[in-house]
Amino acid sequence: MSQEEPKVWYACYGSNLLKERFSCYIGGGQPANAKRVYPGCSNKTLPEKSKGVTIHGKLYFAKSSKTWSGGGAGFIQSDFHKDIKTLGRMYLITRQQFIDLVQQEIKFEGDFNIDLETVIKNRSLDMKNNSWYGKIIYLGEDENCPIFTFTNEDYLKEEINPPHEFYLKIIIEGLKETYKMNDAEIKSYLKNKEGIKGFPIEDKIPQLIKS
Repeated sequence: MSQEEPKVWYACYGSNLLKERFSCYIGGGQPANAKRVYPGCSNKTLPEKSKGVTIHGKLYFAKSSKTWSGGGAGFIQSDFHKDIKTLGRMYLITRQQFIDLVQQEIKFEGDFNIDLETVIKNRSLDMKNNSWYGKIIYLGEDENCPIFTFTNEDYLKEEINPPHEFYLKIIIEGLKETYKMNDAEIKSYLKNKEGIKGFPIEDKIPQLIKS
């Protein structure tokens, strides 16, 4: 009998909060309103389970994403603090699926691998490949499986950019799906995020929640 491949939790905090959008990373495809087609993982088995997770790094929006019509993408600051609570969702997938997922996110072509044991030992790993999401972070364990997320190596304070409505709508739907949040809770959670507060998109949140 072949040994089952080890599982890990992938913890996300942006558009992958919505299971339908995340499934494109596993099975391949083009998310609704996105301008990118994902090849998917070599193993296209969907996650065994998913659940909410609190990430103690501050959520913000930065850079200009071609996938999302030039809007900002979600990142977390990597200087964690217990009082910071970013609402995430984690999916139980295989180690290789996580590596495939990172490869798709950073758009790396060719042979690619991540030494996840080193990530666990050092709590994080900077891949130093100039990608948007080049920092892998170990968040601990759940059900005896390690939890990983990723973000930029730096806090991109000079590149703050509000998210496109399409992107923010997916995050809103993901919050509803993962946490069963009501309209007021979603508005309260999003309105003060850097990249939203003080930008026109802040005033569109109620409309996006109800649409």
